[in-house]
Amino acid sequence: MAWQDLTKARTTVPLYNARVQISLRPSVLDPAGEATRAAATRLGVTGIKRLRIGKAIELELEAADRATAEAQVTLLSDRLLANPVIEDWSLELAELN
Repeated sequence: MAWQDLTKARTTVPLYNARVQISLRPSVLDPAGEATRAAATRLGVTGIKRLRIGKAIELELEAADRATAEAQVTLLSDRLLANPVIEDWSLELAELN
């Protein structure tokens, strides 16, 4: 197989953009969120009743299909990115090519 054929074969693998939103479960106290809400009030920003701090993680990955990409990101989110005891997560997944 020629070098050009290998390059062409490699570019046919779909590329996906994943965004994982991680937030504390509603039952978990958020001291950082409360401190930020208090600081916003001191800055003169009024009306904030609740402020919670979370994380957004973006990644690009190659996968044979959407189901495979979703399964890989789900594994990462469940076991590495989020703490399942205190955090919930959601996934947005889009094919780039």
